Amino acid sequence: MYKQLSCFIISIALLCSCTKTTKIEQEIEAIPIDLTIERFDQDFANATLETLPKLKKQYEFMFSKKDNDSVLLKKINDSYTQQLSAEVKKKFSNIQEVKQDIELVFKHLKYYDNSFNTPRVVSLTDYVDYRNKVFVTDSVVLIALDNYLGQDHKFYSGIYKYIAQNLRASQIAPDLAFAFAEQKLQQHVRKTFLEEIIYYGKIYYFMDIIIPFKTDEEKIGYTPKQLTWAKTNETNIWTYFVENELFYKRDAKLISRFINPAPFSRFNLELDKESPGRIGRYIGWQIVRSYMKHNTISLDKLLSTDTEQLFNNAKYKPRR
Repeated sequence: MYKQLSCFIISIALLCSCTKTTKIEQEIEAIPIDLTIERFDQDFANATLETLPKLKKQYEFMFSKKDNDSVLLKKINDSYTQQLSAEVKKKFSNIQEVKQDIELVFKHLKYYDNSFNTPRVVSLTDYVDYRNKVFVTDSVVLIALDNYLGQDHKFYSGIYKYIAQNLRASQIAPDLAFAFAEQKLQQHVRKTFLEEIIYYGKIYYFMDIIIPFKTDEEKIGYTPKQLTWAKTNETNIWTYFVENELFYKRDAKLISRFINPAPFSRFNLELDKESPGRIGRYIGWQIVRSYMKHNTISLDKLLSTDTEQLFNNAKYKPRR
């Protein structure tokens, strides 16, 4: 009888939670967003000596005053530039699905911050500069579409697999949400390993809220196998961090071992090559999730919460 009653109470709680979430998402969906993706990539690829002046006026922020028309025309007619443009045009001839994702990002941003105004969204090609796939300001968002052609694209043959796996269109929304989170945080220099993992934990929790329509794999940029490994080994990772007293260390090597993009995380153990990179970020994410489970505060308040306070009140317990 007691077991049946417990199951009934849990079911009611889950139903109430789902109903509340659904209501919020319905309100978000109803937010009007006037979005046009301005295809600078195509306009530039098709520019001529006659049309360049108009293009430079329309996209003034995309041009350097040092570049004269002859230099720009040489760039336009460069064979690699033409190949990039052709591949982007083929992949994104219909950009509707990407537009829908970006609209959802903006709707969520507007819901949680009423001061948010829809920026101009401009697409471009940038010689596969995968370190700068998106750029956001309050007024302009730039998206380099040549970084989203698909992980097996020929242009990515010389790029490490752990990087190329996220060079696909489904990562545009996560990349935008990540960039907006960084803009919101604007955190000063992080000194300890704990400050690093909590900083990224806040970013990924921000992504939980802003892109709930994306999977956890897409948010953190893991494959399903990598995320499964992280979940399965969460207790072991946590134990390693605790036993080696890493949280309050100020060691730059910890950043390259557990925070920065890499093919795997470096515990200096036999299991290293099975692990995904950036595992410190994953643990920080779970700590922040636990904190928000036990504390009712706004998203803005979370982003400004002191690292030590958050860590001490997270009540985090790793998966077993």
